[in-house]
Amino acid sequence: MIKDILPIGALLLGSAFLLFGGGIHGLILPVRGTIEGFDSLSLGLLGTGWALGYVAGCILTAGLVARVGHIRAFGAMCAIAAVTVLCNAIIVTPWAWIALRGITGFCFAATAMIVESWLSERTDPGNRGRIFGIYTMVNLGASTAGQLMLTMGDPAGFVFFALGAIFYCLALVPTALSSVTTPTPLVSVRLNLRALWRNSPVAVFAVFWVGLSNASFGTLAAVYAQNVGLVLAAVALFTSIPILAGAIMQIPVGLLSDKMDRRRVLLGVAVLALIADAAFLSFAPEARIANFALAALLGGSIFAMYPVIVAHANDHAEPGTAIQISGGLLLIFGIGSIVGPLVAGWAMGSIGSRALYGVTALAHLMIIAYTLWRMRQRDGVATAHKSTFQPINAGRTSNLQTAELSQSGPAPSASPEKAP
Repeated sequence: MIKDILPIGALLLGSAFLLFGGGIHGLILPVRGTIEGFDSLSLGLLGTGWALGYVAGCILTAGLVARVGHIRAFGAMCAIAAVTVLCNAIIVTPWAWIALRGITGFCFAATAMIVESWLSERTDPGNRGRIFGIYTMVNLGASTAGQLMLTMGDPAGFVFFALGAIFYCLALVPTALSSVTTPTPLVSVRLNLRALWRNSPVAVFAVFWVGLSNASFGTLAAVYAQNVGLVLAAVALFTSIPILAGAIMQIPVGLLSDKMDRRRVLLGVAVLALIADAAFLSFAPEARIANFALAALLGGSIFAMYPVIVAHANDHAEPGTAIQISGGLLLIFGIGSIVGPLVAGWAMGSIGSRALYGVTALAHLMIIAYTLWRMRQRDGVATAHKSTFQPINAGRTSNLQTAELSQSGPAPSASPEKAP
């Protein structure tokens, strides 16, 4: 294991610094915005701005890197991210923060694509899945640790913005000083959404609603937690527990989806998410333990859906189309991520904090209804024809290069005859 990690140590360290800073930055904005009196719609638009920037970064980064190279592009994106978090501290207005959040989203897409293309070339099919798992866990752990940093100070001050900028700058040091050979230009993928729909209607339909649900919760969970009276330390835990639960849930969910119709697994996970939504709406919990338990159930469910959807779509893929399928699903996920925080922010401002879970409940109901209908139209894929399930950290650290990395290796058996 150590011999696999040492050649990519600088890349993992740079990514850890970046995600640690991102964890601080991502949580301080809704927390500080609430303190400053920003309304829920404005706070929701922070998530919409991020998603717009992130999708743009996924599309445009390949051309940027082709012009200036990997190291220069990575360094520039880290520096710009540091500038944006400092500007957040200086210009405390909703519309400035929304625009700055979009810039940060672009930077994160670009830096992740650069690091992941490096990883793709520094690994081989024999250890690629293991390295991808390590990379995902490093990002997950660093992001969670960054969020928990907010328990150690006053969010009304300047210090957390400065810490975010410091770690963004530290992120460029390992790669700038590394002797690792830079990779070939990034993959530029031609996406065909119509073919993707023909390949798997369930995957296309569900991934939009998963993007809407996950981005709504990911952006506004801290706002909900503050509005129900949780102290700052509890707010940080409330936003961190769902991410960790989602990582843990991918193991049993992946095992189940490899043994039975993945649509049944998606259906079951969506039902669990809907139960959590309904509990938040019905009981309006105020106690920390109750909120933490429901957040774990909701996070464990919603953050486990995306990899099931990707695996299900690839069960029906023609050989050599995995990156196009994963890239197309990520684009649709991004569109849902743009819409979700906007709708949820408006609903929370108009109805109240619990409206967040009305929006996520609607998304999960749509997934359940459409999946049930499609299961009556087509049979599931035989186990022998399934692709390999790959844990995927969907959302803020996923992009086309993540998809390429996770799908690399021996081509799976494919069964393209039936659309699920």
